[in-house]
Amino acid sequence: MDQVTGLQCTICGKTYRVGEVDYVCPDHGDDGILDVLYDYDLITERIDPHALREVRTNGMWRYMPLLPVDPDLAEQLSRGNAVSTVGGTPFYPAPRLAAGLGLDHLWVKDDSRQPTGSLKDRASAVAVVKTREKGYDIVTTASTGNAAAALSGLCAAIDQPNVIFVPRSAPEAKIAQLLAFGSKVLLVDGTYDQAFELCLKVAREYGWYNRNTGYNPYMSEGKKTVIYEICEQLSQLEGASDGWLVPDVVFVSVGDGCIIGAVHKGLRDMLALGWIETMPRIVGVQAEGSAPLVDAWERGLDPLEMEPVDAHSVADSIVAGLPRDRIKALRAVRETGGAYLSVTDEEILNAIPCLAQGCGVFAEPAAAAAYAGLTKAVREDLVTSDERIVVLSTGTGLKDIGSVMASVEEKPPIVEPTLAKAKEILGE
Repeated sequence: MDQVTGLQCTICGKTYRVGEVDYVCPDHGDDGILDVLYDYDLITERIDPHALREVRTNGMWRYMPLLPVDPDLAEQLSRGNAVSTVGGTPFYPAPRLAAGLGLDHLWVKDDSRQPTGSLKDRASAVAVVKTREKGYDIVTTASTGNAAAALSGLCAAIDQPNVIFVPRSAPEAKIAQLLAFGSKVLLVDGTYDQAFELCLKVAREYGWYNRNTGYNPYMSEGKKTVIYEICEQLSQLEGASDGWLVPDVVFVSVGDGCIIGAVHKGLRDMLALGWIETMPRIVGVQAEGSAPLVDAWERGLDPLEMEPVDAHSVADSIVAGLPRDRIKALRAVRETGGAYLSVTDEEILNAIPCLAQGCGVFAEPAAAAAYAGLTKAVREDLVTSDERIVVLSTGTGLKDIGSVMASVEEKPPIVEPTLAKAKEILGE
């Protein structure tokens, strides 16, 4: 792990040695989110796009020199279990969706195809390695469901004790995952933000390793691997021989802000390494009922000026009253010339069958929000027809069947088991 040179506060810029602080900048408390710093010259000696073509590992661990973990321990813990299968998700061209929107180039990155069904597995894979690396007995997180399921499932794969805090309002399917994986689950009678605060307090009290994103700086490093894959897969599909291709625009659903911040971090890594030559615009999409980052971007607020909102949406995975990773989330959009958009719950639900029927990706509401954002961006002329556009779909529709059923207008008819009745319904 000698490629990691330190941790830098996103507020004051102060740099700490690895191991000097565990989570946040002491000068700024829980708001003092840290960035992981790397020696890019050293990484260049170890890996490049050409060398990656020879790497047989098909997943996030193929980018090991760009991850802040002990490589030997990571290899040991991921041997022959679900941890080894994180990443390497499909990247689909979506010509029918593109045609319907008047676009020439559209792809969908389907991170619902992770071991527990969401992009959050990328962060949790790093979390389980760091838990063992640092010698903790128990790891914990607060979540609306996906991060919890990700940690729960990967802990089950390596027999790692864990405690999960989720709002009691989380979808039943997500809670079912936690129970099936054998986690100790506390259903918090409150919001996600309250569950997060409780998790912080309990972790400090009992000395547990804290996986929470927007708090633990290493979680973004796992999530950033999704943009490495996008650029590598895009270059393969387009037949690029030198370096990697980068999209012009990337659409990302946003709740706490960690995923969009991680996408930006991954792009900054690749730019520093010379793997890509340009930075794409990043567009963050929030649910209208939970859109504090949209408001902050539109009003030009400093992240520390943001106030909590009464957040609500059918897209539970992106509901956050005060995004924990708001500094990185706003930076991702502002530094790339991107934008923040809000979409209604109706637009989110409409996007679910659009994605499913248009390219075969079955998305939960939070994941479908990114596509809903693209359709709004097209209406508002925020993208052009000739741009390379990628929609990041972060979680499977199986996470929230109730919402998916609400998104489908036509319900199947009930038919008696005879040919005549089937023909009657089919109109023949």
